[in-house]
Amino acid sequence: MSLVKDTALETISKEIEAIESLKLLINEDFERAVEVIHSSSGKVILTGVGKSGHVARKIASTMASVGTPAVFLHPNEALHGDLGIITRNDIVLALSNSGESIEIISMIPYIKMVGSLLISITNKKNSTLAKQSDIALILNIDKEACPLNLAPTSSTTAMLVLGDALSMSLLKLSGFKEEDFALLHPAGFLGKKLKQVKDVGHFGDELPVVKKDAKIYEAIIEITQKGFGATAVVDEDGFLVGILTDGDIRRILENKIDINTTSVYEVCTKNPKTISKSDILAKALSLMETYKITVLIVQEDKKPIGIIHLHDILRYGIN
Repeated sequence: MSLVKDTALETISKEIEAIESLKLLINEDFERAVEVIHSSSGKVILTGVGKSGHVARKIASTMASVGTPAVFLHPNEALHGDLGIITRNDIVLALSNSGESIEIISMIPYIKMVGSLLISITNKKNSTLAKQSDIALILNIDKEACPLNLAPTSSTTAMLVLGDALSMSLLKLSGFKEEDFALLHPAGFLGKKLKQVKDVGHFGDELPVVKKDAKIYEAIIEITQKGFGATAVVDEDGFLVGILTDGDIRRILENKIDINTTSVYEVCTKNPKTISKSDILAKALSLMETYKITVLIVQEDKKPIGIIHLHDILRYGIN
């Protein structure tokens, strides 16, 4: 095996070991950190310098994207006027491998003065940062993946993974849902997939619907006028009992069924696939692909309230 492959595989192995060691860190201190962040009425302020700063910035971004208000504050900027962003209700999450970064240590008196809670992620249990923290999460990474044991590698990977663990724990604790994610990610492909059916479906007078005792020819007229290739079929109380599609009509004509005397209910598809207006578009698309259909009836309280077509989803840029 080449030197390059040996080095790459050894690096990956060491970083995996570092991540595995984090399981021991999921303890009472970790749970307390999650609880205090969750119960806080303020925001989480991430800070760190160098490689730890880059990791802190990413953790702040992840937290914010899953519903925990978080921002990154660079220590140098903080020490030159931006400390005012920290308020009593906020929680400061400081990252420092050594726990002795002078810029971070210099921020501590102000953090204590305003009464913010200080949580730290560091690799040194007896460091100044760990001792001054209200909650200290100690990594205990013995050796970096760097062959020289100099470049931050295993330690920064561990910080990043621990930050993800905090973020996902907060997500679960807060009951953050797909629709919340969509609200925070309105742009791009993810945002589109997480848009809800109500954003692109057709409701009210646009919904094609006929009574179960209507004749087939009446349903054909409704399908033609509304243009979705299908119509909902309801009983006398307005409850959904079936769907009649273009495909059903082709089969009706092939079998020479009288469209003027036969009721819709006799030939419609019973128990059609439905979806809720609050479901995301990705779910609607998945149902269509699974059952090889092009329309879904939007249902609420067992009554049809709308319809969504495959073309609606494709026009929205999802495929």
